[in-house]
Amino acid sequence: MPVFALSEELRFPPPELAEDDGLLAVGGDLSVERLLMAYRRGIFPWYMKEHPILWWSPDPRLVLFPEEFKLSRSMRQTINRGQFGITFDRAFVEVVELCAAVKRKDSNGTWITDDMLAAYAALHKAGYAHSVESWSDGQLAGGLYGVATGRAFFGESMFALKANASKAALAALVKQLGLWGFMFIDCQVVTQHLISLGAREISRREFMAMLRVALKMPAYTGQWSYEHC
Repeated sequence: MPVFALSEELRFPPPELAEDDGLLAVGGDLSVERLLMAYRRGIFPWYMKEHPILWWSPDPRLVLFPEEFKLSRSMRQTINRGQFGITFDRAFVEVVELCAAVKRKDSNGTWITDDMLAAYAALHKAGYAHSVESWSDGQLAGGLYGVATGRAFFGESMFALKANASKAALAALVKQLGLWGFMFIDCQVVTQHLISLGAREISRREFMAMLRVALKMPAYTGQWSYEHC
């Protein structure tokens, strides 16, 4: 299949036309309108600084269902001891910046460019992008961010400055999304870390069918707050 070149028109090709590696289209922009259109069609941007904007829709897709989330006994004890304070949407920009800055073993660089940071900050201001923060001794110790539309959450990135801080943030998010009736967290592509926490691969066709259902449900827009601090 060819990789589609996007114009200024707000359009995307059907996700099933993506190449085997999931690459669907090149170009366009990172406006709030285009990003929301992409997520609602099962498409997301992912590119390095020196590249044009690349849009992806992989098959299979890694998904975490709230009811299938797994935590070790020791991690549950850490959470129950209240080692980390949890907040939602208190430090969105800082979380994204740290996701870009903190090095990970499985990465040689970051795809969170300055343009991406600005784009997701705009999505956050519009009420669609959200962060979860883990705090330790008054300092940001870990967190994650993503995009919510309908009852679907699209996880983007996470970081940890202290052991287990990002897991605590994810556990809080999973618990809250379950209470709100969210159907799934899109994890995009496979990592063994997420697999160990209960995420699993599903086909693009199954993912798109679930997404259509999730998008028919009322959305939780605006600033989020964690109900179990």
